[in-house]
Amino acid sequence: MNKKVNESLIKDNLYMAVNGEWLKTAKIPADKPLTGGFADLADNIEKTLMHDFEQLNSGELNSDDPYLLEFLKYYKLAMDFSKRDTAGFEPARTYLKKIEDLKNLSDWEKQLTDLTLAGYPSPIPLYVEPDMKNTKLYALYAGVPNLILPDKTYYSPENPSSEKLLQIYSTMLKKLLNLAGYSEEFTQKTIAGALAFDKSLVAHVKDSTELADYVKSYNKYSLTKFVNFSQHFDVRNYITALLKHEPDQVIVTEPKYYAALNDIVNEKTFINMKSWLLVKTILSVSPYLSDKIRIVAGTYSRAISGSKEPMNPTKSAYYLATSQFDQVVGLYYAHKYFGEAAKKDVTAMVKKMADIYKNRLSNNTWLSKDTREKAVVKLEKLGIQVGYPDKLDPLYKRFKVKAGNLLENSLTFDKIALKDHYSKWNKNVDRTRWEMSAHTVNAYYNPSYNVIVFPAAILQAPFYSFEQSASENYGGIGAVIAHEISHAFDNNGAHFDELGNLHNWWTKQDLDYFSKLSQKMITEFDGLKTPAGKVNGKLVVSENIADAGGLSCALEAVKSDPSADLKTFFYNWARVWCMKSSLERQKLLLAIDVHAPHELRANVQPQNLVDFYKTFNIRPEDGMYLEPEKRVNIW
Repeated sequence: MNKKVNESLIKDNLYMAVNGEWLKTAKIPADKPLTGGFADLADNIEKTLMHDFEQLNSGELNSDDPYLLEFLKYYKLAMDFSKRDTAGFEPARTYLKKIEDLKNLSDWEKQLTDLTLAGYPSPIPLYVEPDMKNTKLYALYAGVPNLILPDKTYYSPENPSSEKLLQIYSTMLKKLLNLAGYSEEFTQKTIAGALAFDKSLVAHVKDSTELADYVKSYNKYSLTKFVNFSQHFDVRNYITALLKHEPDQVIVTEPKYYAALNDIVNEKTFINMKSWLLVKTILSVSPYLSDKIRIVAGTYSRAISGSKEPMNPTKSAYYLATSQFDQVVGLYYAHKYFGEAAKKDVTAMVKKMADIYKNRLSNNTWLSKDTREKAVVKLEKLGIQVGYPDKLDPLYKRFKVKAGNLLENSLTFDKIALKDHYSKWNKNVDRTRWEMSAHTVNAYYNPSYNVIVFPAAILQAPFYSFEQSASENYGGIGAVIAHEISHAFDNNGAHFDELGNLHNWWTKQDLDYFSKLSQKMITEFDGLKTPAGKVNGKLVVSENIADAGGLSCALEAVKSDPSADLKTFFYNWARVWCMKSSLERQKLLLAIDVHAPHELRANVQPQNLVDFYKTFNIRPEDGMYLEPEKRVNIW
């Protein structure tokens, strides 16, 4: 990426000063909705691994890793488009027939456990996660089904996209059902029924802004109270059969939805629900069938993201296969391209950032002594995972590829994974488990584990490199590390204690003050204009608190370095957010993403820091100037 900076622009727009030249000539790949930053790193990993796997399959490279060899067998099946194209919809017939043959609600009810374990969609999605108030054990959660449109707000009559997107979705389904050999009459009825059932869900589910406040997703119900949500099918029997035990509680993420379950799922709505189940099932199996079916089934997601063309068959096979064996592929990538030396170096950097954060917390001026001490305890208990997991999840050792078709193997793997998933109920939580593979360009904080995780893929330039200066590394990965630490103290993470339990460790006075600071962060971003529309400050507040804490902490770290160059530090902060994306994708993210738009992430957070003004001599008449009373500093 271009490192030339237009210094005359810094005072008005840091992001454009650093990235403007690149943005003028950057082209978004036709099969992707974006380019730059994170996306470029992911594209490079894609090219590297596709090349490696081609050589491994041809015998030019060798491996004695039995799990990688299973992956390569699966990859070969995914790549065999000649076989896939000849088979068409045939491999999915038996799987689809299960839904086609459902006679009524009672028939569906009898088969519900088997359908769940076989990966079929459900209007009452149940899953197992650590109990947010007792993270030693896995608990049963009841979620809600996904809507067809990206968010509840899309269904508003004022949203100009809704009708157009539903039309694209309907046209796609018509083509798919036609390819599957269904009659015209059946196709029309099925699409109409699926859309009607989807519409019946909308009033009862949360929108993205409500979902962003994830502490409110913890609503514990006794089993008796939960099963009473439905008078039309036996929920108790279903749960007991699924878990092979009768739990005493269910944690409900959206009580409003379950309060309406009687109206959503009953004998009268069954026909529409069946259509919805069939449509969702067809879409779930389509990526594993012929190339034509894959391309048609991706029409809607391309319309939402703004991708101009479908991925070519080879690339689509790569993504499909690697997603099935993601941890296996991640370990291969990390061991070959990351290594132990970089893992040690970054781990030391994470520890240094944690020490700086600890010092900042200890000297915090707005927290009381009691809350401050508890915050330090939480930080001291913070788990750190860098590069790649120490061991492969045992689940992958059970994935054995058999001769046959791609879908058959995939459905077998789904059954293994789902059976394993539900068997975790009431067992001890494995806190070492990674939720991202090592070849994923990202990082995360898990509040229930109180752990920060940095996969190998993000630990490269412009975020981090042995070749970059310390100032560049602090402006890149240093700020990312401190961002993830800050999530432990954002408006959601702050509600969890050092063991990851949802438990208030704040004094009322401190929490009230923190809420006021959080509101200032909401106000700072709310209504900011972008080409796709205005920012919803409430939706993006947690990530903005983390960005602010991350950049501020990284700044303190770099200032302690003898070779500190604050200009370079801020340049690299802006560089990591460099991105060019389709307008469709920008609109989608503005509606559903908890992160602020990339240009605002680059520009607004430095405006909160006194050192930014000093470094670039920013004056009140400059575009990057923000009045002192509007600047937000939390951590």
